[in-house]
Amino acid sequence: MPEPATRRKTAAAALVRTAAVALLAAFAAAGLGAAPALASDGDVTWTVRTASNSYGADRSSFSYAVNPGGQVKDAMIVANRGKAPLSLTVYAADGFTTGTGQLDLLTTDKKSVGIGVWFRGELDRIAIQPGKTVEVPFTVTIPDNATPGDYAGGIVTSLTQASEAEGINVERRLGIRIKLRVSGELTPNLAIEDLHVDYAGSFNPFVKGDATVTYRIHNTGNAILSARQAVSISGPFGWLPADAGGTASPPELLPGESWKVTVPVHGVAPAVRLAATATLTPLLTDASGSTTSLDPVQVTTHGWAVPWALSLLVIVLIAGVVGALLLTRRRGARRKLREDTRVREAVEQALREQETQSA
Repeated sequence: MPEPATRRKTAAAALVRTAAVALLAAFAAAGLGAAPALASDGDVTWTVRTASNSYGADRSSFSYAVNPGGQVKDAMIVANRGKAPLSLTVYAADGFTTGTGQLDLLTTDKKSVGIGVWFRGELDRIAIQPGKTVEVPFTVTIPDNATPGDYAGGIVTSLTQASEAEGINVERRLGIRIKLRVSGELTPNLAIEDLHVDYAGSFNPFVKGDATVTYRIHNTGNAILSARQAVSISGPFGWLPADAGGTASPPELLPGESWKVTVPVHGVAPAVRLAATATLTPLLTDASGSTTSLDPVQVTTHGWAVPWALSLLVIVLIAGVVGALLLTRRRGARRKLREDTRVREAVEQALREQETQSA
């Protein structure tokens, strides 16, 4: 069994890997406005913002378009808003989309292959006195063989402190997003995969039920994409259509990422055979922030919506009709048999009487 010190180290490592609340708050701030990013955690007493230079002033994040083999030089400003000196670690990492649709960065124990590798900061650790600011210059160098397309990551300032109450180390991170587009052929594309439809009806055969449409959005291109989506359901030949209404948009997906979608559709008639159609309109954002709608992607699948109560009622009715017909035929056959027997007996009686008279 591990010693207590070992358990504390294990817990500390786990907490360091997962303590990203401040970083997420920073990306939310940096992604929505030009104000300095400030985490909501009261223990985070510093801010980060982009430097004002030839790339612009009051930028909400770092965004570049670079040729393979090219290079960009920029800087981040870090300010100590607290009352004690700060010693912060500075590093960069590749980004990814979390299960909640937010951008996060790989932790230091995960390997970056893009921005996190191409980034070089002039300072990997900074000391800031209370009320002071420090400029952190950095360079992003694109390899000559870099694949064209979009990359996302971030530059992070990190503070690791010991928690006396818990006996573990807690890492607090604050950063700014970096978005990079490497020049070359841009092939934006979203695919709809694993489309399914399931139906849940009512015991009342004349009441409409609910359907659930599930699928996966897969960014198979080399550009960061968001999308508008719509889901509809209909019966055979397009009869009895039902629409999902306002379907929430998926988050921006980095190249290669997937996002699972579950859409409820209410008021679906039990039309025996359903056709579910999912439509995606990819949205491409350029460096200036302008968004372009691309050609829609549409996929249709089919599923069963059998009204079991109604089907059972129909089966019972059919069985009743068939039974009545069989019973009628059987009764008719019996009547015919009795009539044939009566006629035969009458003929035999007449023949016996005639023989008696002749004798």
